Amino acid sequence: MRRPRIIIADTDESYMLPLQQKFAEEFFEKIDLEIISDEAYFRELFSLPQKAEILIVSENLYDQSLNRHNINNLFVMMEQYEEGNTDELSINRLLKYTSIKELFNEIIGKSAEVLNIKDGIKTEPEIVLVYSASGGAGKTTVALGISACLTKLYKKVLFIGADRLQSFQRMLDNPSTIAAADVYSKLASPGRSVYEDIKHVIRKEEFSYLPPFKAALMSLGLKYSIYEKIAESAKKSRDYDYIVIDADVTFDEDKAQLFNLADKVVIVTEQTAASVFATNLLVANINGVSSEKYIFVCNNFDNEKDNALISPNRPMKFTVNDYIESYREYDGIKCDDLTKVSGMQKTAFLII
Repeated sequence: MRRPRIIIADTDESYMLPLQQKFAEEFFEKIDLEIISDEAYFRELFSLPQKAEILIVSENLYDQSLNRHNINNLFVMMEQYEEGNTDELSINRLLKYTSIKELFNEIIGKSAEVLNIKDGIKTEPEIVLVYSASGGAGKTTVALGISACLTKLYKKVLFIGADRLQSFQRMLDNPSTIAAADVYSKLASPGRSVYEDIKHVIRKEEFSYLPPFKAALMSLGLKYSIYEKIAESAKKSRDYDYIVIDADVTFDEDKAQLFNLADKVVIVTEQTAASVFATNLLVANINGVSSEKYIFVCNNFDNEKDNALISPNRPMKFTVNDYIESYREYDGIKCDDLTKVSGMQKTAFLII
């Protein structure tokens, strides 16, 4: 079935970007979205017959010849607009500098039938667990990288660094910890809506994230299960498309609970014999690794080094879905830098 075609045409690229992002957030993979900022290309395109469900065009690009095309809903963005203008009933005139939210809602409200609006309803949020069977494989880097990549794909992401002693903040612009005493008291006795209770401390850089705690869980008197409860509560809020949990390497009952809770599990390994051995042991202790729920990635791959993942002398209990290439300047790398690593991008697409 052909997806609805939506065209946004305006020579002001900075204006189009928020509207483009709003369509992508609400209708990702449900529509064919075309953005046109070049006037010459726009004129050339519409010199031939065109069919689209929605055409959103700036006043300076609009002329009456557009009405001859097969356009279900035509919206003209006016610099100045007087209510009651009815000279052309076939078009919808909107004030260009209304808030993006109001513009979007009016466009969608008038186009619900041609968009088949029920197909645009957001799906259930997903919890993504990122785990490694051995330390040093770059699990946290991968978790932060895919969080940033998913955000670039117009997804709303909450990152939770689920270590007993957190250190993920070194890769963020704001490494400060949660200082508010009331937050820790709520975490010590969490209710079903624990996320709502602590939501006010959530920060956002490339993506939203729960800031690090001021000390280790043991020192704060918190149980590891608090991460599971926060993730469950955040999922119920439907504030996010994906909740990415970066779990520590200890494999115990709490970790098994996170495996069961997660909709997707990204298992990070390396090409070393030690990492492959540890991953094989992990796979032997969990069920369903052959399902689509589990994604295996080899991080920091260097094709000039020995690759134990393809050694004929070592039976493999898992299949690597993708390789994340080695990246330079690891110590100074930031989350935005990780979005430029093709292996990170591919892993994010595997999750979607």
